[in-house]
Amino acid sequence: MSALKKLAVLSATFGLLAASSSSVLAQKKYDAGATDTEIKVGNIMPYSGPASAYGVIAKTEEAYFRKVNAEGGINGRKINFISYDDAYSPPKTVEQARKLVESDEALVVFNPLGTPPNTAIQKYLNSKKVPQLFVATGATKWNDPKNFPWTMGWQPNYQSETQIYAKYVLKNKPDAKIGILYQNDDYGKDYLKGFKDGLGAKGASMIVLEESYEVSEPTIDSHIVKLKSTGADVFVNITTPKFAAQAIKKNAELGWKPLHFLNSVSGSIGSVIKPAGFENAQEIISSQYLKDPADTEWKNDAGMKAWNEFLDKYYPEANRADSFVMYGYTVAQTLEHVLKSSGDNLTRENVMKQAASLKDLELGGLLPGVKINTSATDFAPISQMQLVKFKGETWERFGEVLSGDAGG
Repeated sequence: MSALKKLAVLSATFGLLAASSSSVLAQKKYDAGATDTEIKVGNIMPYSGPASAYGVIAKTEEAYFRKVNAEGGINGRKINFISYDDAYSPPKTVEQARKLVESDEALVVFNPLGTPPNTAIQKYLNSKKVPQLFVATGATKWNDPKNFPWTMGWQPNYQSETQIYAKYVLKNKPDAKIGILYQNDDYGKDYLKGFKDGLGAKGASMIVLEESYEVSEPTIDSHIVKLKSTGADVFVNITTPKFAAQAIKKNAELGWKPLHFLNSVSGSIGSVIKPAGFENAQEIISSQYLKDPADTEWKNDAGMKAWNEFLDKYYPEANRADSFVMYGYTVAQTLEHVLKSSGDNLTRENVMKQAASLKDLELGGLLPGVKINTSATDFAPISQMQLVKFKGETWERFGEVLSGDAGG
């Protein structure tokens, strides 16, 4: 073989090697739950039980992913959204999480709801290295990337929220007598801690009663009677929707009119305020980070128009006065953004890496000035909120966008 021919053969061989190595580099990377055509997204939600008002969140997410699929999917892949009911019962949550990971082989467990349910599956999902992504609970502990690198929150955390309320009380009602009602679990205690931290040393003399209730109780009426009897003129209401509506109603029945703070997780007009009676909810203070669909201020807002168009087409039966519909829509958009950014590297590790690299992400459902930010050391995507007061049939924002970031 002539030297020229040898050279030609060698260069052809090198060419083949180069081509094959570049195709290796360009190869798609998948973990269980992802293929060329599909991304399996797991979810656990209380469609039944004491927290069933939240079920609408997953119904909205399911509708949103139908929209994504109808528009061609994410980088050409369709979302297969698999959602199970746990009735807000942690043992059931564990069962459903195992099913999603071991039978369904979901790529991520997305937006599972509730502090006790998520606490029950956190160690399991972290040991399996499955993203427990954008959990639907504001417990402060989800922001702990060092110990739980596979768990990330989404909404503002509970301690930051109640610290904002405490600061408001100290400034506007320094001689307050405060009565607190809270759910006796991780969620309730987390909110309570934030409020007491916010009051600081003055808390001991200001708080006249801390009253807890169990989620299994049919009604909290007796607790409200007890709180009123203390003579408290500030009421901090740390309850999930069913009990929040009961508390607002009972206050009105008793003619008890304290300065009333309602945690944002029960701020829905559709599932809390309306059932409790608009007339009973006047002047209640809460906080928001999402646009309130019932607020006429957003009538011509581009983000709100897009939300309404989505509902018209994919979820026409939705209750548009229910803020949980806006919540489900906006958190689903956040996941869409993360999966898009993951490109063809749909490994669980890369999905978490993308989720931890969000920079000033603005979405149509967030209040102006509220942006989503994460980093390798900050797993609390949203830390800004605005105080709101209930007037007439809607929440009215007041003051400026406040930021509070209690760490995990």
